[in-house]
Amino acid sequence: MDDVRPRLPQNSDKFIPSVRRHIRESGLAYRTEQTYIHWIKRFIHYYKLRHPQEISLGEVEAFLSYLSVDCNCSVNTQRIALNALVYLYKRFLGVDTSNIGFTPARQYRRLPVVYSREEIKAIVSRLKGVYRLQVELMYGSGLRCAELLSLRVKDIDFGSNNVFVRAGKGNKDRTTILPQGLISQLHKQIQHVELIHAGDIEDGYGDVYMPDALERKYPAAAGTTAWQFLFPASRVAPCPRSGVIRRHHLHPSALAKQLRRAVREAGVKKPPRAHAFRHSFATHLLEVGYDLRTIQELLGHSDIATTEIYTHVVNRGGKGVLSPVDRL
Repeated sequence: MDDVRPRLPQNSDKFIPSVRRHIRESGLAYRTEQTYIHWIKRFIHYYKLRHPQEISLGEVEAFLSYLSVDCNCSVNTQRIALNALVYLYKRFLGVDTSNIGFTPARQYRRLPVVYSREEIKAIVSRLKGVYRLQVELMYGSGLRCAELLSLRVKDIDFGSNNVFVRAGKGNKDRTTILPQGLISQLHKQIQHVELIHAGDIEDGYGDVYMPDALERKYPAAAGTTAWQFLFPASRVAPCPRSGVIRRHHLHPSALAKQLRRAVREAGVKKPPRAHAFRHSFATHLLEVGYDLRTIQELLGHSDIATTEIYTHVVNRGGKGVLSPVDRL
C-alpha cells in the first residue's frame, strides 16, 4: 500500500513530518509529497544534516549545480529537485527564492521506447492470466501503470465503452477507450473480484481504501463491489493510514517482474518497460491516421507539445524519405 498516505504523528515538531503536513495542507498529490520529501532529505544529508534554515541559497545553488556537474543528472531530475527545494524555502520557510542561479543540466531530446505490433504480440503471448490482461489494457487504452492498478470495478463502463481514469497524473480525471476485444476478459475479471470480495466479507474484512474524504462522505461505499480494485492483491494487509486490514491492488513490482520475463522470452531487445505500452498506444494510433488532438485527450496530456514527441517515432519510413541505397 505504498500509494496510500500514512498517518502523521500528532503534535510532532520534527522537521520532516512538519513539511509533510504542510504539503498535505497545500493539497498536493501524494506522489508529489513522496518526491519532494525524497529530495529534501537528500539535500539535508548532502549538507551533513544541517537544518535548512542554516543553509543559504548559495548552498542551494551549489547543490543543484552538483547534481548537474558531478552526478550527471538529467535536466528533468534537476528540475524536480529545484521544485522540491523551492517549495521548501519559499512556501514552507517563507524565503524568497527568485534569485536562485545554478548550472543547468544539458537538455537532450529522448525518444520514447515503442514496441512494434509484432513485438507486442510476442510479449503478450508469453504472459498469462491477470498480467496478460493488464498489459493488453495498458496498450489498448493508453494507461500508465499506476492508473491501471488504481482502477476500480466501477471505472469500467461497458455501456459507453469508456475506461474512467480517476486522479491520474496531475490529479486529473479523464476517459479513454475500452478495447472491445477485452470486454469478455474484463467481465471475467470482475467476477473474480466479486468472489474475492465475498470471501473477504466472510472473513470479517471487505472494506477497501477510499481516497481523500470519501470514506466519511460515503461510509458504506468501501464495502461495495463497485469500489473494489479491478486488480486486487493476493492477500490483505493493514492500511498505513488507519491500520484497518484491507485488500489493496496488486503491487507494480509483480507486473514488472512478469514483463521482464516475457520480454526476455520473446527475444525483444528493447527495455522491458510497462510505460512503453502507453507510448506504443499513441504511436500506433498516429500511424493509422488519428489526429494529435484526439490522442492528447486519450493520454491526458495538458500540453499538445508532449504528444508531439510521437511524431518523431511514428513508422512512416524515415519521414517518407526513400533511402538512396534503396534506389540502387
